[in-house]
Amino acid sequence: MVVHLVDGTYELFRQYLAPRPGHRDPDGVEVGATRAVVTSVVQMLEEGATHVGVATDHVIESFRNDLWPGYKTGEGIDPLLLAQFPLLEEVLRALGVTVWAMVEYEADDALASAARVAAGDPRVERVVICTPDKDLGQCVGGKVVQLDRRTGTVIDAEGVRRKFGVPPESIPDWLALVGDSADGFPGLPGWGAKTAAAVLARHHHVEAIPDDPGAWGVPGVRGAERLAATLAAGRELVACFKVLATLRTDAAVGTVDDWEWRGPRDDFPDWCERFGAPRLAARVEQLARDRAAGGRDSS
Repeated sequence: MVVHLVDGTYELFRQYLAPRPGHRDPDGVEVGATRAVVTSVVQMLEEGATHVGVATDHVIESFRNDLWPGYKTGEGIDPLLLAQFPLLEEVLRALGVTVWAMVEYEADDALASAARVAAGDPRVERVVICTPDKDLGQCVGGKVVQLDRRTGTVIDAEGVRRKFGVPPESIPDWLALVGDSADGFPGLPGWGAKTAAAVLARHHHVEAIPDDPGAWGVPGVRGAERLAATLAAGRELVACFKVLATLRTDAAVGTVDDWEWRGPRDDFPDWCERFGAPRLAARVEQLARDRAAGGRDSS
């Protein structure tokens, strides 16, 4: 069994920013990005996906905003995009796909939680997290891989090491040092990606990096004395950043059996009519019939 976990927030942003005309429903509501994401998920099902969960940021803010005042918010996001989040969630549910609409936590936390649940299920052979988001690199390893659906690139644990210079378990530490502009925290001054990777490749976690650069055991680090002083003075700050970068794995996501696609709800064709995509409903109905027939044949 293969489980597919989809970053719905990323997909909605990607489709909204795609260089193509938008699409409005009969009431004049912009629905183009939602239609594109739903079509993409249908394609995934047609290609053989059986157990699928989609995570979204129903509310952009999360518990992390209480920890760091500069953490990302919904400010500056086009209202036409924000309005499509609840719309996407409802249409995916009508499609029959499991949706994790996050409020206190973030979509990435739901993906991390579902990856943990799926990896722990002995029936699951592979867990595919569908997003290029670097935060999710910390979940990769064993059964779990990342897939960038746009490029078709699959990243395993070795791929994370090649890309960032550190193993998956060190991704939160790496982000804490270098910062994450997308999430709104700056990291420590002077700590760039290559330097952080070199030091963490030796010590793995920020807590284990000695204050004395002579004890780092990493030759050739430019400005090591200055970087060490910055780290020593910013231990509390970098600890906060690491919390921000560490994904939660205790979100309520259910079980693998809950994520099995069993066909659409009766109202899915109505949504497709609203989106001007009646053929999509026909495709989904045919797929549901084929799945049902396949199940009868195998029994």
